[in-house]
This record gives sequence, structure tokens and C-alpha cells, in this order.
Amino acid sequence: MSVALIRPLVVRTVPVGDPGDLVSCLPDTAPYAWIRHGEGLVGWGEAARAAVPPGPDRFRWARDWMSALFADARIDDDVEAPGSGPVAFGSFTFEADAPGSRLVVPRVVLARRGGRAWLTTIGEDDHDAGHRPGLRTPPTPPGRIRYGDGSLTAPEWQHAVAQAVRQINDGRLDKVVLARDLNAVAENDIDVRFLLSRLSARYPECYTFSVDGFTGATPELLVRHRGNAIESLVLAGTTPRGEDEADDLARGAALYASSKDRYEHVCAVSSVREALAPLCSALNVPDEPELLVLPNVQHLASRVTGRLSDGASVLDVVAAMHPTAAVGGTPTGTALEVIRELEGMDRAGYAGPVGWIDARGDGEWGIALRCGQITGNRARLFAGCGIMGDSDPVAELAEAQAKFRVMRYALES
Repeated sequence: MSVALIRPLVVRTVPVGDPGDLVSCLPDTAPYAWIRHGEGLVGWGEAARAAVPPGPDRFRWARDWMSALFADARIDDDVEAPGSGPVAFGSFTFEADAPGSRLVVPRVVLARRGGRAWLTTIGEDDHDAGHRPGLRTPPTPPGRIRYGDGSLTAPEWQHAVAQAVRQINDGRLDKVVLARDLNAVAENDIDVRFLLSRLSARYPECYTFSVDGFTGATPELLVRHRGNAIESLVLAGTTPRGEDEADDLARGAALYASSKDRYEHVCAVSSVREALAPLCSALNVPDEPELLVLPNVQHLASRVTGRLSDGASVLDVVAAMHPTAAVGGTPTGTALEVIRELEGMDRAGYAGPVGWIDARGDGEWGIALRCGQITGNRARLFAGCGIMGDSDPVAELAEAQAKFRVMRYALES
């Protein structure tokens, strides 16, 4: 189902002065966000919405819906940059056949990037001061937080990891990513702006996002699309941060030297290369990974760049890439079967694509990691780990707990 509250869209984008902290400009209802290092896009209100039908063609359906909606729009864009003009924020479920994927075009989008800032408004009343950035009610902390088991208890999840290891060693597959969830109940309703503020400040290297209460700070860029240029940041192989500087350096060195983690990373990079090669006239894949150091964990990371050979939109690239081995496994089909057998839960948007697309087909989409679904005073948090043949269930549980710390930090004032 799709709804255009304003049809045709009447869009106006104008340069504005530096708005400062983007999160502080958001009102307290249904904020949309995509922020890294203080730059990006935030939005509010709703000009159009699409509930994307489940199925193998969902990304094509979403692209066609966007094209039809924006083709009818009357756009006056004084900025003409990626993210100016009408923009849709979106989140897709991990499983193609699961309901819950959506695209939303906010009535107002405020952006800052590369020393420029702009404001996009949709509707005949785009000069209404109520749509402009200004004084907002301050975010309120959620108060005391109580946590409870999600779909599986910790011992049950460790047992699932052990079963996955056995199947890998029996030759059924090379790698599978197993996720788990954690339930949180707050004393007060959870103000998404409070989470966005804490996440963007604590994890500036990550992409802090929010779409319909689905909120997090992902380190993994699935694809950035600007004109014909694309970029992807592949993460696979993880270790927690150390207790001190010496321990931290030792853990990073051990991760870099780990045959298990290096092979896991090779699988993830190979899946991205195979997905992008048919779309690209040029593709640059690093021979060796680098270390990405975040406040809670360290990752093996590879930055892949390329140039598209035709006019593919960012959603076409997302369709080709999802799911990567970094969040599914290798081989993909078998890994998805094992996930359904062992995880015991619906991932919903966890490990699915999340991001934004503009009328040109440009955009940025990440893999929804370090995230949670916020509903009233409740949050469902997610974390996952790549399981290999020599994975230790105890160590994998510790890694998942380290990844949960991102959203726990955001919630706990």
C-alpha cells in the first residue's frame, strides 16, 4: 500500500545557514535521520509513504514507486546536490518475504554536508514557520531500564551457535551469521531524539539512523551512490576493545592475524565483489583489510569503490548486494536456511538495508546493525555474530554482548 498525502508533490529546496546539531532541530514526533560526523539528513512530517510488498522484486517495486512519485513532482531545487530535492527514507526487512519494508518521504528535510546546508519542504505551505528548524522541546531520557531475554536465552543461543558450528564442520556451509534479540522496557516512553543524540555523539564514525522508530548506529555502509560512483564498506571479523591501550593493541593485532576472522572477511568481500561486478565498468577491491576501531569493538574492514556502467539507482545496487555474506553467510541460500532453523526469531529490519534515496537515484544505505525497534516505552535490540567452523559459543556470546552495548548506552542515561 502506498499513500501520497500531498499529490503532486510541490518541493522547494533552498540553502540555509549552518543549523548546528541536526538532532537538536528535530521535533518530538516520528523523526527520520541519517547522520555521520555531524553531517547528513534529518526529516519530519510525512508527504508520502509506501508499504513495500514482500517478495523477490521488492526493491524494483520501491524504485518504480519512487520514480512515479517524483516524476509527477514540481521540484524547485536551488542546491542540486545528493540529498537535495525530495528524499525518501527507507528500511527493508532482512528476509525478502517478510512484511515491514517501507519508504517515507518527509514533509521537511534539513541537511548539512561539505560546508553546505539546505532545507527541503513539501507542500504549498512550505513557507509556514512551523516547518522550519527552530526551538524544539528538549529530548527526554527514558529513565530506568529493565532488560529481559528475547526469543532465545543466552544458553539457548549458545546451543544454536554450537549447532551451526557442527553443520559448518560437516560441510553444509562455510559461514553463517546468527543474531539474537534483547528486550528493554523503560520507565518512560523512549524519545528517539534522545537515542539519536547519544549515538551520534558516542559513535561519530557510524551512520546514526532512524526510520519509524527503527533506530541505531551502524558501522557498515552497504552502498553510497553519487552519480556513477559507488562505495561500500565491508565489515567482517570482530573483537571487543581491550581493557587498556596495550590490551587494545594486542586484540587488534590478534584479530588481524586470525585465520578464522580473515577467512570470514574474505567471504564477505567476495560476496560484495560478485554482486557489484556485473553493474560496474570499474571496481576496486583492496587486497588487504584495515582495522576499524570503534568505542565498543574493532572490525576488519575493506572499502570497495567502483563506477556504474549504466544509470542504475542506489536501490538497484542495494537489490544486487543484499544480503551480503557479512550478515547472512556463505553460500547465501544455505546460510539463510540455517538462520531460519536456528535463530528462533524474526529479524524484522535487523541486518536489512536502511538509508535514503533522492529523485536522482543517489543515496546512502547501510546494513541495519547495532539497532533496535522503539515502540512507546519498549525497545527490541539486536546483535549478531559471524559463525565459522572454529567459533566458540562462549566467545560469540561475549561478542554479541559487546555489540548490544551500543544501544544499551543510548538508552541508559
